[in-house]
Amino acid sequence: MTITASIDASKTEHDENFPVASFLIAPRLRAPILSFYRFARAADDIADHPALSEKDKFAGLDCLERTLLGKSDGAKAALPLRSVLAERGLAATHALDLLTAFRADVSKRRYADWAELMHYCRYSAMPVGRLVLDLHGEERSVWAYSDPLCAALQVINHLQDCAKDYRALDRVYVPLDAMRTYGTNVQELGAGKSSPALRVCLKSIAERTAGLLPEASKLPLAVKDPRLGLETGAIVKLAEQLMALLMARDPLSERVHLSRPAALAKGMQGAAATLAVRLTRRSDFPCSGQER
Repeated sequence: MTITASIDASKTEHDENFPVASFLIAPRLRAPILSFYRFARAADDIADHPALSEKDKFAGLDCLERTLLGKSDGAKAALPLRSVLAERGLAATHALDLLTAFRADVSKRRYADWAELMHYCRYSAMPVGRLVLDLHGEERSVWAYSDPLCAALQVINHLQDCAKDYRALDRVYVPLDAMRTYGTNVQELGAGKSSPALRVCLKSIAERTAGLLPEASKLPLAVKDPRLGLETGAIVKLAEQLMALLMARDPLSERVHLSRPAALAKGMQGAAATLAVRLTRRSDFPCSGQER
């Protein structure tokens, strides 16, 4: 049995902070997007597996890559995505970029500064948005808004899980130069509550991440596909709400996640706001019962 076949998925698309191929997306595109999500989930579970050696983790990620490229059928999680890419004539570039990030996760434990963290996000987060855009036939120019949104979502996740990542994996995404600036250190992430210095440090990273959202907020109106506009409008609204929580609360000792009802309400608020603006700009929504 291969490594990839022996690992159970840690969570599904329903457990994420943000919608993944929700009902807002055109039905014909939900399965292709989910194939990419499940490929990424499989890679993430390998990279984070507590019982696997670094050698085995690299072997598992290599198996995903070989299967994706048609050199093997050993990683079942890669087979649906391989079919989707072949059917649509899309390159495997974005999925391969993700594997670059997961390989970094296997052995890289610290990030020196914001630039290094953003370089990681270039491979760990931005490819997700880029593939979704490609599946919708969007222009590459829209990446300028998708990339900062995806990076913001990634750092939000890092801040939410900063204590868990340190305790379970000895992995710290909080830039070390920021810790030095505010007089804190990685060991403080193991405490039950942030020290004043760590709290200010984490808030500074949240504020810097919030600086990505003005460009990201242009995405819902920039995409041509109206349903994707609604989906990204919901995601931007959720990101804004989570950023507000992270700037107001301590992720070591307080809840910085939204409940499912609250997330649904915020997401629909964002989608509705996007719909209102798009309808004033052009009549680009199909009639009821039709699919774009």
